[in-house]
Amino acid sequence: MPIDASAALAAEPRRAEIGWDHKDVQLYHLGLGAGIPATDPDELRYTLESRLQVLPSFATVAGAGTAAFGGMGAPGIDVDLAAVLHGGQTVRVHRPIPVTGSAVQTSKVAAVHDKGKAAVIVLRTEASDGDGPLWTNDAQIFVRGEGGFGGERGPSDRLAPPERAPDRTVARPIREDQALLYRLSGDWNPLHADPAFAQTAGFDRPILHGLCTYGMTLKAVTDTLLDGDVSRITAYRTRFAGVVFPGETLRIRMWTGDGRIQVTVAAAERDDAPVLADTLVEHS
Repeated sequence: MPIDASAALAAEPRRAEIGWDHKDVQLYHLGLGAGIPATDPDELRYTLESRLQVLPSFATVAGAGTAAFGGMGAPGIDVDLAAVLHGGQTVRVHRPIPVTGSAVQTSKVAAVHDKGKAAVIVLRTEASDGDGPLWTNDAQIFVRGEGGFGGERGPSDRLAPPERAPDRTVARPIREDQALLYRLSGDWNPLHADPAFAQTAGFDRPILHGLCTYGMTLKAVTDTLLDGDVSRITAYRTRFAGVVFPGETLRIRMWTGDGRIQVTVAAAERDDAPVLADTLVEHS
């Protein structure tokens, strides 16, 4: 059934009450590879409740795990989930996320773009607590075969890497069990755990969650260029350009600018195959 963009955009937002505490934050950080070495003071700010801070990318899993995709059930959105890909993700934080908290989260379709052979649905989730807005998530969902409905093509957010050497390059190994740990934060897709299911999807083994790579990258940037201070981050966006497998190594290249850090992420063992592209961290 073709996408009815008008109906999707006009639909009332879905509302949910969510909550989290320090255990949810610690589990999320451990799923990103935090805590190595376990006694490193710089790692304890991600793993020890008395020193805990919250990476802004936690907003993608807070309370409901895959809540960013709640808008896929909106009126006018009737698509084959086998044709759906998570194309990109943006998180904007309005203030630091508390270690323990509760919020009202609303989900809606913010935009529908017609790319010809495909559609891109922007699903927006906004969270607020008693002190005001906390974060805004935009998930860009690519739906193959659903374009051609006469809609606007939408903006292009492509970022070419600067024509100079990166200011910093770091390597981040992915543990063999990392996808198994990360999925405990709410994304139970068997693609990330079941070898037989992964093979039916065209992979010879389970792949890592894209949002795990997303969080790992933000942690690497924070620790490398922002003095480990998550409160400096105001926004973070990326485009998912390729898969990565547990056991591989992420090569993360960073270019600094005025309040901006541009990033590329590649799989080191596969000739630097692209993993994340058009990646930008905005900071104070």
